Amino acid sequence: MFLVIHFYGNLKVFQGADAFNNYAHWLKNAFYPFFPETGVLWLMRAVLVPALIIHVTVVAMIWWRGRQSRGKFRAHISGVASWASWLMPLTGILTLVFIIFHVLDLTVGATPAATSSFMAATSESSFAYENLIASFQRPASGIFYMLIMVLLGVHILKGFSNMAADLGAMGKRIRAAFIAVGGIAATLILFGNAAIPAAVLLGVLP
Repeated sequence: MFLVIHFYGNLKVFQGADAFNNYAHWLKNAFYPFFPETGVLWLMRAVLVPALIIHVTVVAMIWWRGRQSRGKFRAHISGVASWASWLMPLTGILTLVFIIFHVLDLTVGATPAATSSFMAATSESSFAYENLIASFQRPASGIFYMLIMVLLGVHILKGFSNMAADLGAMGKRIRAAFIAVGGIAATLILFGNAAIPAAVLLGVLP
């Protein structure tokens, strides 16, 4: 859900600097004075960070137990499902690395992740658009972002497939429905988010 909302907000970059900066500024001051400035953002972080840590820990435990319990005779999965399963831990780790880099780059402004031209938000203005453009004008940063979106798409698709199995959805139609929803979500997030650095590198976004 967070990825979908984040994806929707990111698309505002195509509406121009004012729209994207205003959206970033609204996030910083959302529901003020019921919440203090940046209160909603910190609340989201307080929920997402522990959830991410728990997710990575549980997946690592399941993966380790699975390796420990594998016997001599086991089913061999081939094709796309095999690659997706093999990539699942790798995509999770790389996504975690990307999140750290992403925060240092576009939220904290810490070099060398961020550019030397990073501008911190003030109580009146946000410079999210300018910081994003400056970051993705670096080919390594833009290509890294697009690559991570591909891996994240694979991670999401396999995650929906695993969710179906975890919930006991063994029927072909139900499993197909889970995979279809996962495919739609993965495709939207992949192409929607990857389009931003691509547009910057191609000069579409000034």
